[in-house]
Amino acid sequence: MVKHIVMWKLRDKADAAEIKARLEALAGKIPGLIKIEVGIDFLESEQSADVVLYSELESREALNIYQAHPEHVAVIPLVKGAAVARTVVDYEV
Repeated sequence: MVKHIVMWKLRDKADAAEIKARLEALAGKIPGLIKIEVGIDFLESEQSADVVLYSELESREALNIYQAHPEHVAVIPLVKGAAVARTVVDYEV
């Protein structure tokens, strides 16, 4: 299993709800995507990211499929346009 975690700092936190909704809508649409969860930060500290994506995928191959899947690719312009910084980690368990 692969865990894929991404955090974004946004230009305008008002975009967080739409990002959350669009990413969570990927559930059940991409082969190998076991779980997807999106959280919006409430602390709003200098060190905080505004949005975090936590996902579990069956394998590295499933991660590659997820990243190239048209449903996922369709969300990328929204997130890229809203984000000023992105941090990601992918690891196997």
